Amino acid sequence: MITTSETHSTTIAEVENRSGVSWPAIFAGAAGAAALSLILVLLGFGLGFSAVSPWPGDGMSAKSLGISTIVWLALTQIIASGLGGYLAGRLRVKWASVQGDEVYFRDTAHGFLAWAVATLVTATLVVGSVSSIVGGGVQAGAQVAAGAAGGITSAASAAASTTDSDPYGYFVDSLFRGDSTVAVNEDATQGVVTRIMTRSLRSGGQLKAEDRLYLAQLVSQRTNLTPAQAEQRVDEVFAQARQAIDDAKRVARETADAASKVAAVSALWMFIALLCGAFFASLAATYGGRRRDAVMPVDDYINARVR
Repeated sequence: MITTSETHSTTIAEVENRSGVSWPAIFAGAAGAAALSLILVLLGFGLGFSAVSPWPGDGMSAKSLGISTIVWLALTQIIASGLGGYLAGRLRVKWASVQGDEVYFRDTAHGFLAWAVATLVTATLVVGSVSSIVGGGVQAGAQVAAGAAGGITSAASAAASTTDSDPYGYFVDSLFRGDSTVAVNEDATQGVVTRIMTRSLRSGGQLKAEDRLYLAQLVSQRTNLTPAQAEQRVDEVFAQARQAIDDAKRVARETADAASKVAAVSALWMFIALLCGAFFASLAATYGGRRRDAVMPVDDYINARVR
């Protein structure tokens, strides 16, 4: 015959051998946190797109948009992680024979694990969702820009396309500006000059002496300038072209530096937001665990009410 003490000892042994991790509660909390994070992130993107404008001077500034994005991500982490941690702590099994400090540690661990699983799931979901949303926004902006560009005349469009395909066309044209014209094949002359300038600008930005003399002869023939004046014009226009390239390189470097700084600051604040999420998930799990331990079984509750 099995006595009550033996049954109690067996029950205690089973409880002590049971794992301290309640994975169903962790996955439930992670699912809730991931779903709420996705909803809040999508809401943030919707608010962000409604606050910005493709037109200069309209909508929220880039600095204000960046600050609001950081604040929204932090709030998203705090709210979603807090919910996930609370669910993980509230839904876990009750550890009746475990000391209070151990219960506190287990609840904290449950909240942290729920946050970790939710973060991995949210990262996977948000990457796909945000990519499609951003792609749709970029496509809409491109359509708006295309509609605005449709008002430009066909002649201006042709001139713009020619300029884009020949970045030195403006400087080449300025070489042949004169008061009178002579019978010269302009297409052939401009093609030769373009190739000379392109090669010189790509090979260190220095114009060879023979190339400079040849260009001066072409300019003198086309504009009726004296050889000295033609050489001076060649030097001036070539210097302008080289300065334009230097300015473009400087702008590209400044843009790259600004982009790297923005990426570094964004990564830093994202790290802080994730730490806040982990902290609030663990804290909410301890609160949910205490609420779970405060729940009385139905029989004990009825007996307490009867007494």
